[in-house]
Amino acid sequence: MTPFIAPGATLGVVGGGQLGRMFAHAAQKSGYRVAVLDPDATSPAGAVADEHLRAGYLDAEALARLAATCAAITTEFENVPAEALRTLGRTRPVAPDAAAVVVCQDRAAEKAAFVRAGVACAPHAVLDGPADLDAVAADLLPGILKTARLGYDGKGQRSVTDRAGLARAFAELGGVACVLEKRLPLMAEISVIVARSVGGEFVALPVQENLHRDGILAVTRVPARAVGPATAAQAVALARRIAEAIGYVGVLCVEFFVLAGDALVANEMAPRPHNSGHYSIDACDLSQFELQVRAMTSAPLVAPRLHSPAVMLNLLGDLWSAGGTGPAIEPPWARVLALPGAHLHLYGKREARPGRKMGHLTLTAANDATAEATARAAAAILGIEGW
Repeated sequence: MTPFIAPGATLGVVGGGQLGRMFAHAAQKSGYRVAVLDPDATSPAGAVADEHLRAGYLDAEALARLAATCAAITTEFENVPAEALRTLGRTRPVAPDAAAVVVCQDRAAEKAAFVRAGVACAPHAVLDGPADLDAVAADLLPGILKTARLGYDGKGQRSVTDRAGLARAFAELGGVACVLEKRLPLMAEISVIVARSVGGEFVALPVQENLHRDGILAVTRVPARAVGPATAAQAVALARRIAEAIGYVGVLCVEFFVLAGDALVANEMAPRPHNSGHYSIDACDLSQFELQVRAMTSAPLVAPRLHSPAVMLNLLGDLWSAGGTGPAIEPPWARVLALPGAHLHLYGKREARPGRKMGHLTLTAANDATAEATARAAAAILGIEGW
């Protein structure tokens, strides 16, 4: 059992994006120092870290420095080179470790992990090359073709309806290894964020209900309205089964499709805090980032409590684009902040680009109906599409 790492120590994070930034805030609040490894001199996490190692993720000198400086290390994005985590793991606790991250980096390996854990996932086929196209079962169409690696926020995906479309989509995606998933009639999408310690302690945030647009999370509601308590409890139990099956340590998000009759189908998982859990900073007594700190330092894992119903809006670079013409225009934050229960989080990114995650806005209230109404008012002010 890994001994407790007390405040005052330095914690490391591989990756300098907004998840690393929010991790740094949580760690520093608890008295830890934070070192970030990221090559971008303007990275959001590097800007707030106690130490920013500006080097590539496989830079031997930087990895040695991170290991020498930090008592434990985590990652804030799943596409970090697994070899970097293996190298760090030889001398320091790394949560999650390379073996778990490798599973989450490959959709085919991820589906196989769901199956081994006894958790239902969408009917699918793995396509390693053009020769596999003819073997695809007819009942998998229409479907969604996804690259096995390096896909996120709707990137690396094509919707296909027939075999001709499948062949075109496979070619458009570069002929790389892909997973074809059968398109399912979804009633809703939910996510479960869990934390697991090296000793097997397990806790979960309340189940989140999510709305996506163009493959990017747009709105998160907590408590989830689309499922009842029994289905929510089942989702947590399935996420726990997956985490235990892969020996996961740290914070893990598992996304589920909800089908007719409240049947749950695992969609994908992320080996890190997740966009859908950002509301926990303002609506729970322990955020997903505080759980990340606790899991990697072997601190006690206490079940988070939702003290305020919340709706979270993702803030994309489109809000600054002035309709795609002319110079960027700052959104009307003062009007948004005049709304009761509005919590604005901007990530410190210098350039606003369409589709780029620039921040999030969480609206908390005494009940979910008020949170929903306030979120709709905020969306109207910002020009965010309704739901």
